Amino acid sequence: MKPFLSHLECGNCGHDHPADRLQTVCDVCGGPLLVRYRLDHEDMPTLHEILDRRPGQFRFPEVLPTEAGSSTPTLGEGATPMVRAARFGSDVWVKDEAQNPTGSFKARGMALAIARNVELGATEFCLPSAGNAGGAAAAYGALHDVMVDVAIPDNTPRPLIEETRALGATVTLVEGTIADAGRLQAEKAKANGWFSVATLYEPYRVEGKKMMGYEIFWDLGGLPDVIFYPTGGGTGLVGMVKAFDEMEKLGWIGSERPRMVVVQVAGCAPIVRAFERGDEFAAPWEDPDETSAFGLRVPSALGDKLMLDGLRQTKGTAVAVTEQDMLAATERLATEVGIWGSPEGGACVAAFEQLVESGWIRSDETVVLFNTGAAAKYL
Repeated sequence: MKPFLSHLECGNCGHDHPADRLQTVCDVCGGPLLVRYRLDHEDMPTLHEILDRRPGQFRFPEVLPTEAGSSTPTLGEGATPMVRAARFGSDVWVKDEAQNPTGSFKARGMALAIARNVELGATEFCLPSAGNAGGAAAAYGALHDVMVDVAIPDNTPRPLIEETRALGATVTLVEGTIADAGRLQAEKAKANGWFSVATLYEPYRVEGKKMMGYEIFWDLGGLPDVIFYPTGGGTGLVGMVKAFDEMEKLGWIGSERPRMVVVQVAGCAPIVRAFERGDEFAAPWEDPDETSAFGLRVPSALGDKLMLDGLRQTKGTAVAVTEQDMLAATERLATEVGIWGSPEGGACVAAFEQLVESGWIRSDETVVLFNTGAAAKYL
């Protein structure tokens, strides 16, 4: 293995697993696995050396799992712009992930998940998707010349379905939610020997998503006070919390952290409900409402404990927004910032406005809002 890669560790029970073989969830408790690195390695580059490198997903390959490092095949993901939203506040920024390949933040996770698991021997992949993850998996499957099979809820917007098919994946439409698609794919993976890259069912999608945290730090020259993240499966939230922990071990920052904010829709808000109740895990949300933010219609998530731990460790919070408020805020993101974003991006704007009004956010704080996808894919 590359000298910086150490092992995999269960995010729930802490059990260690080797990082040199294909691995899904923890063998002991079934929890999600996280990649650990030798961050004190003598050859670890300095922050100054990293900033002299070309921006992009593989700018800092020492904290990524692929043996190929900076030579890992790429579609150009990462280094997405931080857009100042001056009409929202004096120091408010939008991290525009729609400018990734395939038009969403899902490209980051799949760039690492497909690449690393191909290195470990996988050739046939499957996953459930509410849309954007399927398209990203198909794109990186094409890049690496491997098979991808995707199950998608049948009410998903047609552009998301057709994108996944156009990029070469096999698509099955499923009645119900992503949870129903997940049950189908689990059965197919077991029957066919396929490797699942469902959210947090393997360790490496988190590694791609964590680079959003590194990029925020690099672009701002430090940490913001608050980060708003639209949360379905929560890989990005888990990844960014992990990135900040790694930065502290690298000596870049101290114990300070941005206050992380989970944003969900009122008709499907299992993490918000669990956070408000003080629960360690989030009970599945029964009969989630239809929503235009398809990525947020996730009734249960394997990484629920990790998300809730991250919120509490960073002194963050969780907010549910109504469909009406989300759509109105999506329009403001377009007309007041210039980003024609996804409804999930609009949800972050609506949650931000709620917390400004309540006084939870001060006017002098630095705030980052995420737009996670391109609006055109939702038409």
